[in-house]
Amino acid sequence: MKKLMKLSQVPRFKNINRVVYDNYLFKNDNRAIVVPFKPKSDGIKDAENGYFKLNVSGKNTDFRLPDKGDFPAACFDKSDQESVLESIHYYLLDFFGGDSVDYQLSTIYDKQYSIPQLPHLSVCLTVNPWADMRRFEDVLSSTPVLKHIKMSVGGARELVIRESKFYQAESIRISQTSSAFPAVLRHFQGRQALLSIRKWEDLDFIEFVKRWKSGEAFRKLEYMIIRIKSSFREPQDRILNAIGVKYIEATKQPPTHTLPKVYNDCKPYTDPIISHAYVVRETDNRVASVSIQRNIISDYVWFGVWNKTEEEFLRFMD
Repeated sequence: MKKLMKLSQVPRFKNINRVVYDNYLFKNDNRAIVVPFKPKSDGIKDAENGYFKLNVSGKNTDFRLPDKGDFPAACFDKSDQESVLESIHYYLLDFFGGDSVDYQLSTIYDKQYSIPQLPHLSVCLTVNPWADMRRFEDVLSSTPVLKHIKMSVGGARELVIRESKFYQAESIRISQTSSAFPAVLRHFQGRQALLSIRKWEDLDFIEFVKRWKSGEAFRKLEYMIIRIKSSFREPQDRILNAIGVKYIEATKQPPTHTLPKVYNDCKPYTDPIISHAYVVRETDNRVASVSIQRNIISDYVWFGVWNKTEEEFLRFMD
């Protein structure tokens, strides 16, 4: 039966590049298989909710057709979540293999819920503002590096994480309402960062770029965007001069920097960066586009690293 299914769906299956186990968001993507997770409501009978059972890797699991979207949801008692995930994951892993398909679990951190460790499975975690950070650090210390972490830090509280695996996450999305410069960025070792903060001193930005240029830090960084709710103190040109930018000739159209997102939430690619300004890393001559954009509500800082030396970058633009 498996062979017949694969033969009849060859073009479609070749297009599948991602399986997402998702218990709090639901996104349609024609290149992904989405398995929504829905904990059952207490005291409601299966028949009244339209459940149907499927045998998945030897485990009878309830599913329910969606009111919206294309994929039936896996329904379970909360205590069964890990075993349901395991049975579905092994079934799909056996079906599609682990080489050409990316398997992701998108979930909300819960102190009662341990992060599963399954082959070929990466975890994207949302952490609520009221989460116990010490408990969260303990969980991180015993798990593989996460694919993506999303968190909000409210009030005057500053985000301070001591567990190094937090900073090794491939992608982070941090919203911090305190005025403090986000410590996470000083220690970040991953690829993509999206930050929203209340205030960022000019010297903080200058320090960040100088550390990248020297090769001291952020070796894996590909893309960063920071939304700042209060303006820079210095004029934009003075800041760019302080970090030692170079400029593409004004008569030329700069190339567009965009990348596939590590964590595909709504859009599969990062927002484009189109800028005449760029900086060069001293250790390998790698180029990063830099842009500072201002509007009435917020300032934005964009930093996009190219997989090109300065010479290759300039030839590529031509």
